[in-house]
Amino acid sequence: MLKGIGASDGIGIGRVMIIAEQTLEYTPREIADVDAELERFRGAVDKFCDNTIAQADAIRQSTGEKEAEILMGHIAIIRDPFMGGEIENIIKANQCAEAAVDQICKMFIDMFSATGDDLTMQRAADVRDIRDGILAILLGIEEVKISDAPAGTVLVTKELTPSMTAGIKRENVVGIITETGSQTSHSAILARALEIPAVLSVPGAVTSLSSDELVIVDGGKGEVYTAPTEEQVGEYTAKRETFLRERRELESLRGKPTVSADGIEYELFCNIGTPKDATKAVEADGEGVGLFRTEFLFMDRNQLPTEDEQFDAYKQASLILKGKPLIIRTLDIGGDKEIPYLGLAKEENPFMGFRAIRYCLKNRAMFKSQIKAILRASAFGDIRIMFPLITAVEELREGRALVEEAKADLRASDIAFDENIQVGVMTETAASGVIADLLAKEADFFSIGTNDLTGYTMAADRGNSDVSYLYSPLQPSVLRMIRRIIKCANAEGIPVGMCGEAAASPEMIPLLISFGLTEFSVSAPSVLKVRKNISKWTKAEADEIAGKVMAMTTEAEVKAYLETVV
Repeated sequence: MLKGIGASDGIGIGRVMIIAEQTLEYTPREIADVDAELERFRGAVDKFCDNTIAQADAIRQSTGEKEAEILMGHIAIIRDPFMGGEIENIIKANQCAEAAVDQICKMFIDMFSATGDDLTMQRAADVRDIRDGILAILLGIEEVKISDAPAGTVLVTKELTPSMTAGIKRENVVGIITETGSQTSHSAILARALEIPAVLSVPGAVTSLSSDELVIVDGGKGEVYTAPTEEQVGEYTAKRETFLRERRELESLRGKPTVSADGIEYELFCNIGTPKDATKAVEADGEGVGLFRTEFLFMDRNQLPTEDEQFDAYKQASLILKGKPLIIRTLDIGGDKEIPYLGLAKEENPFMGFRAIRYCLKNRAMFKSQIKAILRASAFGDIRIMFPLITAVEELREGRALVEEAKADLRASDIAFDENIQVGVMTETAASGVIADLLAKEADFFSIGTNDLTGYTMAADRGNSDVSYLYSPLQPSVLRMIRRIIKCANAEGIPVGMCGEAAASPEMIPLLISFGLTEFSVSAPSVLKVRKNISKWTKAEADEIAGKVMAMTTEAEVKAYLETVV
């Protein structure tokens, strides 16, 4: 059996079709005719955009408009004046178009990859797709085509790019296996939209699997079974039928409130990264947005977004939500996120350095501009402000003081805003957990960011394979930290949500119900599943499970027990 990341639920049984990686090698060279080379580059971009429009049309027909927007976004990136201008500057320095495209795309890939944020890192995959597409055109290499895959095909490739996905015929492809990707990658999003089971990040999949061999793809558990027996094929055929039946049952929860088995009601929100993502939240039946990551507004450009640009983005998201809550996290950026125009200094340990609220409070004009934009947008809906990486009460106080300054400025200019806007804290560090009782007295709400909370509590980088075994929200120390944060919020009567990946975990849900969480914020595709999982438990049942879990001493014990009861 091969193990990877379950990125699109379902069971696929079929025969392997390996998609070989394109060879895009070139020899860097100096060019004599700059104008001709610029024309060659611009022609390649035009052809790339024409190809992309055709691919987007294909995806629009097979899945829908929002999936087509992923590819149309590639056009926006390559047509961006900053990216195009930087590429042309290198060509003007007598470098060939291939080298110029490669160099500038690599700069953006490195910048996005360094963030550690899944959604931002996805932009790196987008830029790789763009780079490969333009290089293929410049080098005269035919694009990979998978539209001829026969019925019962399991596609196996190093990376399934959005452009490749455009050629998939869902009636023929029963599974997808890749060597790269995550649950939030565009390949995963498109696989889910196509309702094709997918397992991503399977090490050595391309070399360890053979063309035409029979495999079983379990997209829920992230498992691939090679050389399955007749018994296994029969077993997983039955599981596939069960999965399809349960999928139909999930749809019956659309439009229903999120309640536990004993009638306790919860808020079920979505995490988003752009205003357009608010549409996905609504389509997924989310009851609001628990985390709007604002970093995207500051990236893919060569200067800070203006207050008006930010206002328009926040207002757009709020109007899409039509009065549903929108929690906007202020800029969470720092030494680990290389935005060239900010001139951030390199740090030896950026994740514990000058970032997030620390950076913003030292750059007050920029921070105040963002806060004023959020306040102005609050006149158009239920908007709330959330500060990231709070580790001391004075940081919250200083942030709130700046909110009051911004309010005063808007009043003086007779600009409308919500006078009673809520200001909350993202509790994502061990420090915020330890002083949660103090923060709860001064914050209007908490939102637990379990991704960073787990990393900071366990002193473990999830991207470091040598210590990744420590990175789990089921670690007793992390569970105690989560329970304490929720308990402190409940004691002060303020709402407490969770916007990390753990909020969607079936194993975590009974624990969170028992601890007293009031709001879950998850990815749009997870909304109905989380609603169903919450509906399975009464508070008494959840308390019984939590009581046993909190008496356990190791993550392995906790995990093994929860697998038997969830």
